[in-house]
Amino acid sequence: MTQFALIRHGSTAWNKEKRSQGQTDNPLDQEGREQAVLLAERLSTESWDAIYASDLERASETARIIGQRLGINEIHLDPRLREMGGGQVEGTTEAERIAKWGADWSSLELRREAAEAGTVRGSAAIEDICKAHPNGKVIVVSHGAILRNALRGLVPALDISTKLSNTSITRIKKKAGVWACELYNCSVHLNPK
Repeated sequence: MTQFALIRHGSTAWNKEKRSQGQTDNPLDQEGREQAVLLAERLSTESWDAIYASDLERASETARIIGQRLGINEIHLDPRLREMGGGQVEGTTEAERIAKWGADWSSLELRREAAEAGTVRGSAAIEDICKAHPNGKVIVVSHGAILRNALRGLVPALDISTKLSNTSITRIKKKAGVWACELYNCSVHLNPK
């Protein structure tokens, strides 16, 4: 059995402005770094074999913060774990999109990466990581849309309609060739008692 903690990166300025980030390489903001520290503390109660991350700064910095707390110095960067490409939508808010393309902007292609492509890319990356760590425990730090699309491919029955929160944990495992989700979008570490 291989176990995964799928993590969405910490918050960024564009998250707060509700701007579509896509593959634009934005850094964490101070709150995002603080969220990553709280997450790292939560993960430190378990033993982990490896950390993989998107090569975009907001995910790789989140991974480095976690790795520092866990004593895992090597972060495996995988560009397949990048966020879904947003095309012309990147950098815009909902109001800006409506002003530019109209209320039905989401029905337009606008050079955005298709959900199906994200499902193929994200699930293939996780399957390959799984093969590299049979019976291991692996942390993957990535982005909300690509993780949800990967989960659509790995655990088709899972309800992924809820967007992933910053630094949320989703736990999946593969046993006897079958993926299962044990926990989805959990961020209790952000509200320490």
